[in-house]
Amino acid sequence: MPNIRDNTNLENDDEVRKMQFRQTQTEDIPAIVEIYSHARTMMAATGNPHQWVDGHPQQSLLVDDIHKQISYVGVIDGRIEAVFVMLRDGDSDYDRIFDGRWLNDDPYLALHRLASAGNIPGLTRAIFDWCEKICPNIRIDTHRDNRVMQHVLAKNGFTYCGLIYLKSGAERLAYQRVGKK
Repeated sequence: MPNIRDNTNLENDDEVRKMQFRQTQTEDIPAIVEIYSHARTMMAATGNPHQWVDGHPQQSLLVDDIHKQISYVGVIDGRIEAVFVMLRDGDSDYDRIFDGRWLNDDPYLALHRLASAGNIPGLTRAIFDWCEKICPNIRIDTHRDNRVMQHVLAKNGFTYCGLIYLKSGAERLAYQRVGKK
């Protein structure tokens, strides 16, 4: 497995602090498609070739996310560096958890399809912190083979809570972070 960089470099912190968030626009799709392509390549290279296969997420899903106003981008100096989906009212896939339990039953937001362009380490921390300002209770899931994301989640204060199953039946590892209210 490739080395996971330590994101404490002050130079990176300056870049990360510049990141601004906004809802994704239709004209952002080419940049987002490129980010997801990079993410698929990186996942396969780090032992996770089974997640986001066959071009997932497809462009039609990206357009649907934009129309539902649930897709967000992180922008630094005019460049889209990250993309994610935020569900402010939770996710029905999280209604049942197996082999564990959620940290609480408070309202939460769910994050999905988080990816970066790979240019600046540490962007996930900025995304999680920004989302926490909206709702201090965050849930997220990841593929069992996605060791990089599991590391990122643990490093950013998420607790492994158990297993959830997507509507497709696919198993995912479920995590939760509870911030300050």
